[in-house]
Amino acid sequence: MDAYIEKLSRFADDEYGRQFRRQFEDNRGSSELAMLQSPSGDELAQIRKAVAIMTRAEKGGACDLTDEQIHRIADDAGIDRGLFAIFVNGYALECRKSPSE
Repeated sequence: MDAYIEKLSRFADDEYGRQFRRQFEDNRGSSELAMLQSPSGDELAQIRKAVAIMTRAEKGGACDLTDEQIHRIADDAGIDRGLFAIFVNGYALECRKSPSE
């Protein structure tokens, strides 16, 4: 999970990443789908905060966390539930794509 966060951090607050995200903005100006390609510094900080409080079992079973568990972790960390759900889903997809990680 830590390696996945580092992969996300490569384009955090990057100008090219901001341009990429603008292409996916909806009418509210949000671009959740692009968040996993280029998170803002604040989004990355929130993700790191949530992962830091996860137990070893939660990290090991992150791909199988329920919505309730994701909400509880996000609430305990004081971060946005949707942001953390997007991160966990992205992590699960990454794990399926490259099982060796």
